[in-house]
Amino acid sequence: MATDATLLADVGFFKFLDEDERAVLSQQIEQHTFPAGTTIFREGDPGGIMYVIRSGKVDLWLYDEDHQRVVLASFEEGEFFGELSLLDQEPRSATATTVTETEVLVVDRLDLRQLFAQKPDAALDVVSALGNRLRLTSNIVRSRAARNPNEVIEERLTVGDRMADKLAAFGGSWRFILTFGTLLIVWMIFNSITAQPFDPFPFILLNLVLSSLAALQAPVIMMSQNRADIKDRIRGELDYRVNVKAETEIADLHAKLDELRTDLMHAIDLAARHNSATDIS
Repeated sequence: MATDATLLADVGFFKFLDEDERAVLSQQIEQHTFPAGTTIFREGDPGGIMYVIRSGKVDLWLYDEDHQRVVLASFEEGEFFGELSLLDQEPRSATATTVTETEVLVVDRLDLRQLFAQKPDAALDVVSALGNRLRLTSNIVRSRAARNPNEVIEERLTVGDRMADKLAAFGGSWRFILTFGTLLIVWMIFNSITAQPFDPFPFILLNLVLSSLAALQAPVIMMSQNRADIKDRIRGELDYRVNVKAETEIADLHAKLDELRTDLMHAIDLAARHNSATDIS
């Protein structure tokens, strides 16, 4: 069913078009309403369709390498999604799910082709809208971390690792120094003034306790230091993955935008030639 042209004027994506262009496009696109929690499309589904939100909210997400759900972006009224698949007709790279009841306008390649055939100048307006969106997507990819390194580190900690970190943190604190120093002073004073000391001077038992404590504390500190090295490696690995992913995605986005510009300019040229031939005849 065709869409009322007046509805398109309220949607940000179509504000680039003039009234005549919106009138032409409104005869092609359809309008659908999805209940909350509906999956509009899944990762790997066939593409070729873009969705423009008139009302509601949609999350675009996928599963990462640890099979954790990662929300790439959330779209609300006036925004659009699925445009990359519209451009190259490749399978979907993510899953789109409605958060609330959502009303969308469905735009496919045929709709745009018919619009450009009748209104060639509209191609540049659509390129401008898609270009703005691709820049936004590039910024999202650039700033988006695949996983929070602290969460990954926390998931990999064992009980022994947690105990080692806590003991090392306590052993390197002023609380430990003050507590242990007080204990040593009380120990020595008590065994010096009492009539029956359990550890008389030169405090052999105290030396044994200190030696045992030092022998146990050293491996605990080393375990904690090893944990710090592992944390640094995890953070470095995640940063590397994010950088590679960002670089790849941005390169793909710019390549698709260049391809779209080339196709649209070719369509404009053909339409202009057709109009010129019509005028001459």
